[in-house]
Amino acid sequence: MEPLIHRAAGPADPAWFERTFAANGWTGAWRDTVYRWHHFHSTTHEVLGCHAGSARIQLGGPDGPVHDITAGDVVVIPAGVAHCNLGASRDFGVVGAYPGGATPDMQQGDGDPLAAVPRPPADPVLGPGKGFAAA
Repeated sequence: MEPLIHRAAGPADPAWFERTFAANGWTGAWRDTVYRWHHFHSTTHEVLGCHAGSARIQLGGPDGPVHDITAGDVVVIPAGVAHCNLGASRDFGVVGAYPGGATPDMQQGDGDPLAAVPRPPADPVLGPGKGFAAA
């Protein structure tokens, strides 16, 4: 599975991301930033909704593509895909969540291409059978 970025998916409002993600089954929400070291979760997918500022996020380990995200963007990261904050504005903040409220493991490194976690039934923004949830 490949990461998916929904550009300008919502307002710069953390509560909107929490409500939208939860309505689509992505729960266990938290508010913070993205670590500045390559890490991944082998047990669950993750969604990050940028509610403030901007950042350069690298997906797929040290050789992966770099994406500039801004308030309103949503990044859906498949299990096993490493991600890293390469630099952010001082006000950068995200809301994170997991399908079914799963508890992520924290792995440092370039990622695990063999992580086999089924697609969730709903995309965190678009809903059932769409976006990240589409087969």
